Amino acid sequence: MIDFELPEDLLQLSDRIDLFIRDQVMPLEADPRQGPHGPEEVLRLELVDRARQAGLLSPHGPAEWGGLGLDHVGMAVAFDRAGYSPLGALALNIQAPDEGNTNLLNVVATPAQKTRWLKPLVAGELRTVFMMTEPDGGAGSDPSLLATVAQKKGDRFVINGRKWLITGYPGSGLSIILARTLDEDGTDLGATMFLAPTGAPGIRQERLLDTIDSNSPGGHAVVVLEDLEVGAEDVLGEVGRGFRNAQVRLAPARLTHCMRWLGQARRCHDIATAYAGRRQAFGRPIGEHQGVGFQLADNEIDLHMSRLAILHCAWKLDRGDKARSETSRAKVFCSEALGRVVDRSMQVMGGLGITGDTVVERTYRDIRCFRIYDGPSEVHRHVLAREIMKRAGDDAGPSMAAQP
Repeated sequence: MIDFELPEDLLQLSDRIDLFIRDQVMPLEADPRQGPHGPEEVLRLELVDRARQAGLLSPHGPAEWGGLGLDHVGMAVAFDRAGYSPLGALALNIQAPDEGNTNLLNVVATPAQKTRWLKPLVAGELRTVFMMTEPDGGAGSDPSLLATVAQKKGDRFVINGRKWLITGYPGSGLSIILARTLDEDGTDLGATMFLAPTGAPGIRQERLLDTIDSNSPGGHAVVVLEDLEVGAEDVLGEVGRGFRNAQVRLAPARLTHCMRWLGQARRCHDIATAYAGRRQAFGRPIGEHQGVGFQLADNEIDLHMSRLAILHCAWKLDRGDKARSETSRAKVFCSEALGRVVDRSMQVMGGLGITGDTVVERTYRDIRCFRIYDGPSEVHRHVLAREIMKRAGDDAGPSMAAQP
């Protein structure tokens, strides 16, 4: 039986984060140091410093590297509370892609790589990017189409290719690059992950993409890799095991997205509920009309079920399960359910909802992308459907097979 009772220390941490977000972060939501490509670095550093002084920085980071060392259930609570503000994840240093890259480095990196990269990442001094997605028929929903190539030359690798939708590239310090690896004789060794300082010779930004979301510093870039040289010491994990090691990052990252967006959807619902209680129409608050009240009720249902899905997956991960199917299910359900919450909140608020006077309009734009981040819903449904049919085939005995 799953026990959803939270320990007292986690409840206290939840209260501390909630107070910090309301007192230290929400007042900066209208700060002019934000634009279409996300908050500026100076604002990020100010937010991180506030979280550091409050003792709340990097709840996901391993304790030995300066983080709070929370397990997945603890992260579910902390990330939800931080997500109550669009700037909350940035303040606590749990914004994607840095949060997922922290987990990846902690599990896969060598001690030397951790000292160089993980330590400043957990301290909030460094931003990172994960370069997997490609344009022009390259890797995206189907990673097997990986077109970027790392050619082995002695004890070095020379990388060539193009990546796009690379979140946070401008201003980042570390690039984690996934490339198809060839031996010196052209033998395909499989995919490999490499570490390279952002801006190293051979890495250049081609252009910055204009997208509807604005929650990540630096926005999303197209990056060109031209004869980028890295050494054997820059291999992250093992040569040829890039796809397998990438799952260390990708599977839990689906769930942490859900955790953060739960907080933002809660915020929109709270704003819409308060509005429905004070806005009058036809002699009473609009929340008392079924057309509005039922939307708020549906919000409560979607929020509650999303929270249960997140906690269930977090519990399984803490128990040691791979939980890939569970995180795919949670990602699809939460991305769509929480998107519905924000959409209804905007509808309840009418004209006010589409203005920048509240964070609802901003969240509406940002959360739409959640259905695409870390694999669109259709890809996860496809994977789940294949698993369902495989089970159906495995369960079909002779008596079943004989039936028309």
